[in-house]
Amino acid sequence: MKRILASALSAALLMGALAGCGGNTGSGSVSGSNASAGGSSSGENVIKIGVFEPATGDSASGGKKEMLGMQYANSLTPTVEVGGTEYTVELVYADNGSSTDKAPTAASQLVSEGVSLVLGSYGSGVSIAGGPTFGSAGIPAIGVTCTNPNVTAGNDYYFRICFLDPFQGTVLANFAMDNFDAQVAYCLGEAGNEYDQGLIAYFTQAFEAAGGTVITDSFPTNNSDFNTYLNKAKSEGADVIFTPVSIAYATQILSQAASLGIESPFLGSDTLDDNMVLEAISGTDIQLYVSTFYQEGGNADFDAGIKEYINTAEGALDANGGNDTIAAVSAMGYDAYYVALEAIKAAGSTDPAAIKAALWDVTYTGVTGDIAFDDVNGDAIRDTAYIKHSTNDGAWELETVQTVEQ
Repeated sequence: MKRILASALSAALLMGALAGCGGNTGSGSVSGSNASAGGSSSGENVIKIGVFEPATGDSASGGKKEMLGMQYANSLTPTVEVGGTEYTVELVYADNGSSTDKAPTAASQLVSEGVSLVLGSYGSGVSIAGGPTFGSAGIPAIGVTCTNPNVTAGNDYYFRICFLDPFQGTVLANFAMDNFDAQVAYCLGEAGNEYDQGLIAYFTQAFEAAGGTVITDSFPTNNSDFNTYLNKAKSEGADVIFTPVSIAYATQILSQAASLGIESPFLGSDTLDDNMVLEAISGTDIQLYVSTFYQEGGNADFDAGIKEYINTAEGALDANGGNDTIAAVSAMGYDAYYVALEAIKAAGSTDPAAIKAALWDVTYTGVTGDIAFDDVNGDAIRDTAYIKHSTNDGAWELETVQTVEQ
């Protein structure tokens, strides 16, 4: 039982430079020292929260945006009360490079810094790869938008606040059939990518169970020419094209699809909810629909505040891709930070084992909805996804809010 094991673990975390993200632009501090959790070399009461995110590599755009939500929250609430004492919250960064090979090293950097818990990562593969390092050190981690079930399954130390891929894949399969009367779906993902392949499998299961036909292809890592795959989708008469890939691949696939005049609507998962993707199809006729966690307009106060932050905090506008479009992952990063504070307050301690034990019972109403964890794997109890489409002029428009049953 994860609950039983939770009370037996304890540990510590390090800093990685926030490459390309301007450092911590909030009023809380970023640590590169060797001070342990609970104190600093100056004697100040400090609690460190690790930020395990990609600032480089294929997922850097999403990782930076997820971090922006945490940084904005930290700028608003840079302290937390721990057992009646006020502590300064330090965000400590490690760049996992969007790579399963680099993720364990980044996780080890955080462990050596002495943190009390970790937030991240954007990207299920790196979360799965880095997770055992946190587990061995007894440090709890809160996944923000890592949706693959294997992030938490059997991993006593990992929680998460996002919906899972079986849910997301089913929602998108239902949406394809309900909105486009789709009978043939073409699925394209990166070979060996656990996130891509997992989502395609869940989508396929739901689509075929409803009577549809699925054609699936995988492209090799570092591929840049997708014309053959796209022409195949066209020749096979695909009613929809589902491609739950990284932002870097998505921009190439969609740009090439526009050049080929592909008319079938594209379905994307939460990774495609990014302004870099919007830019790639601006001015084209591509139809793109994505499932995600939040749509701008969902919370007026949050929207106004984070837009101001993006436009004024050092490095924030660049980290957000050059404009102030609010990414759903930023809203999730914001909520994750406050879930972490709730766990710290409930624990009344900076000790990772105490915080982990407290996490099970944390509930929080955030800008992305109500957050609570199940008793089995520490997964979020979520039953709703936002489906939105590109207006092809640099903006998203909400299509529907959908559950599996719909």
